[in-house]
Amino acid sequence: MFSDKLRIFSGSSNPKLAQQISEELDLPLGKIKLSRFKSGEIYVHYEETIRNCDVFIVQSFSHPINDHFVELLVMIDAAKRASARTVNIIMPYYGYARQERKAAPREPISAKMLADVLTTVGANRVITIDLHAPAIQGFFNIPVDHLTALDLISDYLKAKDIKNPVVVSPDAGRASTAEKLANYLDSPFAIMIKKRPAHNESIITHVIGDVTGQTPIIIEDLIDTGTTIVNVVEGLKERGAEDVYVCATHPLFSGPALQRLDHPNIKEVIVTDSISLPEKHSDRFTVLSVAPMLAEATRIIMQGGSISTLFKNAGV
Repeated sequence: MFSDKLRIFSGSSNPKLAQQISEELDLPLGKIKLSRFKSGEIYVHYEETIRNCDVFIVQSFSHPINDHFVELLVMIDAAKRASARTVNIIMPYYGYARQERKAAPREPISAKMLADVLTTVGANRVITIDLHAPAIQGFFNIPVDHLTALDLISDYLKAKDIKNPVVVSPDAGRASTAEKLANYLDSPFAIMIKKRPAHNESIITHVIGDVTGQTPIIIEDLIDTGTTIVNVVEGLKERGAEDVYVCATHPLFSGPALQRLDHPNIKEVIVTDSISLPEKHSDRFTVLSVAPMLAEATRIIMQGGSISTLFKNAGV
């Protein structure tokens, strides 16, 4: 089906996902050696020829994000120096995406800096899922295939046949996604208004929409420490809502997030495997795999076609 020049390699951030993508494509995962010197420097060695090959590197920016970022850069450089034809990055979670604009004087736009570095080192294409801000695609001067897990999550929710659902956007920035999910589930939606006194902290000030007696479905692109989600859940309960479903594409789960989300008013936390989840976690967590979608995107890139065919809404 594919050219024998396609090679898929995994960084150290999510080897299980890389293996699943390879299996979906009926291809072996490429052999690569990743190690560290005593000083912490990263060493990479491709243990098979990749000359004139289309190389796909699977690396998500999970914790420790900076190690995984530098490892990816070294992998790209090694592939270019080994005469790979193209180097394509399958990056389910694009780190630093929350730093996509200057919110105060003398701040960096780190998401743009990462795009510049990846391009300069030699990446030819980036495949990612649910960017924190879709405009980040414009930071690149190479093709960016921006996928979404919304269909995956919405299909799962629809199969559960939730009684009296109301889709809740935890802030105005996710309102468009919440509206799409609400339309698919044929349910109303609400928006939480919050202020942020500091990073990873938020205070709910208002709720636009009726949630009394309804079952909220919170939709987010990522969950980091879980503090904001717990505040939203408790804010909804104070306004008469039933227990809550929490949905997010990227489970960063920093610090005690897993413990915070094991909350008595959260029925279920639905996430994807864009970031590797610890083996030990509560039964409250459901993990949906993005491997089939990423494999199909790879197939389309290699064979030609439209990435939009992967989604219910061809305008995505």
